[in-house]
Amino acid sequence: MAKTILITGAGSGFGEGAAIGLARAGHSVIATAQVAPQVSQLRRRAQDLGVQLRVEKLDLHDHYDLAYAHTWDIDILVNNAAIGECGPISEIPLDLVRRTFETNMFKPLLLTQGFVKRWVAEKKAGKIVFISSMGGLFTPPGYAAYTAAKHAIEGMAESLRQELTPFGIKVQTINPGAYFTGFNETMADTPFRWLDDSKNFTKRADLRALFDSLLETPSGKLDPAELIDAMVKIIPSGEGKYRNVIPQFVEDEVKKDQAEKWEARI
Repeated sequence: MAKTILITGAGSGFGEGAAIGLARAGHSVIATAQVAPQVSQLRRRAQDLGVQLRVEKLDLHDHYDLAYAHTWDIDILVNNAAIGECGPISEIPLDLVRRTFETNMFKPLLLTQGFVKRWVAEKKAGKIVFISSMGGLFTPPGYAAYTAAKHAIEGMAESLRQELTPFGIKVQTINPGAYFTGFNETMADTPFRWLDDSKNFTKRADLRALFDSLLETPSGKLDPAELIDAMVKIIPSGEGKYRNVIPQFVEDEVKKDQAEKWEARI
């Protein structure tokens, strides 16, 4: 059955790919982007592809945008919009951590609460999908600002899942591995705006080498088409796993890492 699906952060990457894929599958998709140029670009791309796609501006920090979004009648909310900040958590400026949590956790929660309130009042069996991350389940060094916000999403989603079950509202997470959309690579550049060898004990060359060791490998440059195909199947489905870590080898690695944490020693 065709669904009406709202996707945030659809101006690029997974959001854009999933929006187009879901529209091609026959769903009514409201693809939202943060800024007007992204809106225009996505509208042109959908037109060029012959895809029926409604594209709207939705900046989660703009309360007028949020109020307008809450008037849309949707079946499924996909919280995909996010920003990436990283660097040593022992030295990262605190305002960058706050900004990450504001965009990646607090604003999606605010958007979600508005739709949940409406669905409960209307006795509508909606669905919420959080695009989390493998980083919501473990934290490599240098990425804690981003992964801590994703850990927060995991906690929020788990509580929502239990709270909303009595109302027929379903909750899922999708936890991508290191797919090559450019997001991870751009995020890895963020600390070099402020990291200063004359002031910080974390040295720029050491941090760059760490990021390269994580990203410049086959497992750090996975084909995003795999994840987008999975999103197109998972998002509209009324059945399936609550947590979806993709690909399988990443799920296996995350489970191994979590098991090892129980035996880790200081």
